[in-house]
Parts: sequence; C-alpha cells; structure tokens
Amino acid sequence: MSALRWLRHLTCSATRTRALFNASVLAEIEAAIAAAEARHAGEIRFVIETSLPWPLLWHGVTARARAVELFARFHVWDTAANNGVLIYMLRADRAVEIIADRGVAARVGEAEWAAICREVETQFRAGRYVEGCRGAIEAVARLLARHFPPGPQGVNELPNQPILI
Repeated sequence: MSALRWLRHLTCSATRTRALFNASVLAEIEAAIAAAEARHAGEIRFVIETSLPWPLLWHGVTARARAVELFARFHVWDTAANNGVLIYMLRADRAVEIIADRGVAARVGEAEWAAICREVETQFRAGRYVEGCRGAIEAVARLLARHFPPGPQGVNELPNQPILI
C-alpha cells in the first residue's frame, strides 16, 4: 500500500466531513433519494465515510471491498425484488463505488455503474460535493426507472437517510 494513501487517511478529518455533509446537506440527500424512489421501484442507500478504520487500511481494503461490506451491514440486499443499490463515498480515497443487488446487477452492467462513479468523483475532486451527491442519486434513479418501474405507492423498504461514518 502506498504511503500517499496512508497519509490521505491519516489527514482526512471527520470534522471536515461533518462540515461538508452538515445536517442541511444530509437532509437534501435524503429528499433527493425520496424523490428519486418515487420514480422507480428500486431502493437507494447513500453512505459517506471519512476514512477507513486502521485495521482495514493496514490490510489494504479497497473502497470497493468496503462498499461490499457496508452493502451487507446496512441490509441493502434485503429487499423483496433484490433491487437495492448502495452509493458509497470514501472521502480519503476520493472514491465512489456503487454496489447493486443481484436483481439490479442482472439488468445493469458494471460499465454503467463505473461511468456514474467516475463522473461523481470528478465532481467531488472539484469540491462540488452536493452536486456530486445529487448527480449520483439522479443517475442511479434513471437506471432504476428504466428497469424497475414504480410499484405500489408508500412502499419504502430501506431508510432514505444517508449514513455518515
């Protein structure tokens, strides 16, 4: 593992993350998820992590591997139609990962998710965090709407609140 990655994780401040993603921004992300989910039958979770815990960093855990772990921890897979999607941001690595449940993965290819991630990472590198979050939610919503049309109103299997770690 590179010394630069260690340095980024060491210096990435949770205080700064909380400032960037204050209560107002988190409420905006939650509202964007709720609005997006009204247009499709999928479920979106959004997780923002400042930096990896030291044991994970020591073992070289990637942002992708961490996203998979959090996908399971937050039960994003636990939807009736297997249509949950996790948008994960690791600030220290300036990385965004999208993990889709098997029902979604069977219809949406990895290349489409990767394209969304790279676009959002570009927004984040430019310091446009709110725009990046909104863009990620909107892009995921477009893909879910294409493959999972809206179902019965009022069905919300996963919380819309973003998770700040």
